[in-house]
Amino acid sequence: MTAEDADVLIDTSKPHPARVYDWLLGGKDNYLVDQEMGEKLPPEARANAARNRAFMHRAAAWLADNGVRQFLDIGTGIPTAPNLHQIVQAIAPECRVVYADNDPIVLRHAEALLVSSPEGATDYVQADVRRPAAILDHARELLDFDRPIALSLIALMHFITDDEDPYGLTRTLVDALPSGSYLVLSHGTTDEHPELANSVTDTYKKGQVPLRMRRRDEVERFFEGLELVDPGLVTATHWYKETPAPKAELSGFYVAVARVP
Repeated sequence: MTAEDADVLIDTSKPHPARVYDWLLGGKDNYLVDQEMGEKLPPEARANAARNRAFMHRAAAWLADNGVRQFLDIGTGIPTAPNLHQIVQAIAPECRVVYADNDPIVLRHAEALLVSSPEGATDYVQADVRRPAAILDHARELLDFDRPIALSLIALMHFITDDEDPYGLTRTLVDALPSGSYLVLSHGTTDEHPELANSVTDTYKKGQVPLRMRRRDEVERFFEGLELVDPGLVTATHWYKETPAPKAELSGFYVAVARVP
């Protein structure tokens, strides 16, 4: 496990998305500043975080069940069991997983918690999706880019503003993947909670955390040129395959899995 910059310190003066998300999921690896932001978010935020996490579980399991053995998870967040590698290695112990996040606290927890099965491997890099080349360079040390890889961008790209080129960043990552790979993406939206749009945006803005919720057509652009897996681009509780249907509920996330042709 390596860091972009070994001297980077944890900044507890302002909230960080990974730690706020940890709080929303009921975790304890966050600080007062993160808790204060989480408490200012609408009550629906906690349920939406749980629905988004459940989508990740279903998507990862489906991919492993269908032969994918390599995973690149960017925007990992603070490890919350079961983690992605635990899900896929329970199905195929030889799976290899590379995690990446830009919050130094994630590195500290990753060293202790992201422990692979003996047959497989996990690795972690402290890096930012805004520097995709650095992530890809590190991932190549563990993953074979001649074989299919599942790229996971869960609850991440809505923290990338339009001027940071979220579509270009995603394309750079996807273009590095071989045919037969997959993009797994979930993205924040207020399409089903329009009455909460201003409240959510203002809360993150006051916490100095950039946030760009996107409409369905805007999220769909992330999958241009890819083959959407049924049921396509849907809200979080409507994506499932062989598992029983989750309870259909309003969601703050669009989600999809798409194949690289």
